[in-house]
Amino acid sequence: MTTNPAAAATTVLVRCPFCDTMNRVNMARLADGPRCADCKRPILLDRPQRITDGDFDRVITEAGVPVLVDFWAQWCGPCRAMAPAIDEFAAAQAGRVLVLKLDTDANPQTQMRFNVRGIPTMILFRDGKEHRRHVGLGDARVLENLLH
Repeated sequence: MTTNPAAAATTVLVRCPFCDTMNRVNMARLADGPRCADCKRPILLDRPQRITDGDFDRVITEAGVPVLVDFWAQWCGPCRAMAPAIDEFAAAQAGRVLVLKLDTDANPQTQMRFNVRGIPTMILFRDGKEHRRHVGLGDARVLENLLH
């Protein structure tokens, strides 16, 4: 458990893409190369992370930084077209914003709860609550504007 209030303010929960273990990562220390507590593989937060219905509430509410969630589906052409902009945004905002991808086909509960009717939809959360949303294709500027 983190006892430093400054460190706790930038801590996020992410699932290891290799072994599925949930890990608490201090976003202010990404340069130190965080590793999974279980399998010891690197946790790379300069790219979008997968999230599921089961993880969603805990990850969003415990995040000490803004969280951008991309609601998408594999079959969605506009979602695939927007993926490079989301990847670039994640790299540019590493340590400041947690970028997540929620597959709406595999995770319909969260999609329905947030009334996502069209994809791609990007929702920015601050302090566990929806702050802004964008529906449809967008570029880096659209993603940056969600932060303000």
